[in-house]
Amino acid sequence: MIDYYSATSTIMWIALIVLCVLVYENNRLKRSAKVRYCLTYALIFLAAMFEWIGLHLNGIDGVPHIMVHIVKCGDYVLTPIAGASFVGQMRIRSLWTKIMNGFIVFNIVFQIVCIFTDWMIVVDSSNSYKHGKLYPIYIGIYLLVTFIVIIQFLIYGKRFKKQNRFSLYLIMILVLTGIFVQEIFGGELRTAYVALTMGAMLMYIHSTEFSQQRTDDHLLEQQVQIKTDALTGLYSRRAYSQALENFEHKMPLDFVAISVDINGLKTTNDTLGHEAGDELICGAAKCIEQVFDDEGSCYRTGGDEFIIFAQMNSDQVEEAMEELKGLTSKWKGKYVKTLSLSVGYAIYEEHSDLTCEELVRISDQRMYDAKEKYYEAKGLTRRIT
Repeated sequence: MIDYYSATSTIMWIALIVLCVLVYENNRLKRSAKVRYCLTYALIFLAAMFEWIGLHLNGIDGVPHIMVHIVKCGDYVLTPIAGASFVGQMRIRSLWTKIMNGFIVFNIVFQIVCIFTDWMIVVDSSNSYKHGKLYPIYIGIYLLVTFIVIIQFLIYGKRFKKQNRFSLYLIMILVLTGIFVQEIFGGELRTAYVALTMGAMLMYIHSTEFSQQRTDDHLLEQQVQIKTDALTGLYSRRAYSQALENFEHKMPLDFVAISVDINGLKTTNDTLGHEAGDELICGAAKCIEQVFDDEGSCYRTGGDEFIIFAQMNSDQVEEAMEELKGLTSKWKGKYVKTLSLSVGYAIYEEHSDLTCEELVRISDQRMYDAKEKYYEAKGLTRRIT
């Protein structure tokens, strides 16, 4: 009849195998990450196996004493390594990691030497063993490694947002509870590797879940960058194209398309340089945003071209035109002292049979008509300005 400890260990070993399969099947993980995860699970598996074998060899006649020493050596070597393997998953390289690795190497050498002595365990004539006089050294190393792992957990937690750290620290507490229950009460309470296995599962869930969250945040940031014009902070040409599709046949009656163009940008670029031209573009964007941002969406669709989609009636549009004219007349830059805009608009209520793109064409034409009047008043031609 299988005992409870063996049954629990068997389920735990199967769980570790399942974890390895899950890691292998996760295409989001890099090969190096898969190796780190599976190595952790393999170490926990082997350490738990050596502990199980050691307990079942205890008191069995006919087993060579050296075999008992070898098995317990494997147990005492692998147990600290299994706990420390969590640090490998975190990919933390620090002075603490080097100190921990130093303790682990020392313990390996120390345990191998103890195979041929009674320093670590003493095996009596009935093949039962008990702790040797130098066993406290192993316990000291074990506690030091555990302490360093705790520190590494705290360091690792800083990589996550505050709301994601609490679950990580609870995983750490779970593992530590399992280890300390076994070390304090001992006997049949073999809880250390059960806790390590559960911790390994939860670490995998935590890592993959929040790695995906970081990926999603990064993709969202990229989408924002794609939809945002880098120079002005307004919506980009790509965002404008998407808006055209969204509004193609779904415009409210008070929908208005407004086209804006900077007067004299080419002349500014040619005479004062592109830095001055950029200043002019940013100045125009700021004025446009100040007037229309609360009423709709502002897009930079070209070098000096802007489109605004808003919900305004004709009176509100006229008021906005006056406000924009007032802002541009007061604007002054470092390189350029004046800002002039040509503006045209088309209200959907007056052209309800048109699509959004056709409405923009009308506002563009009206803007170009305004631009022509501007150049005529200045006695200039658009070709040279």
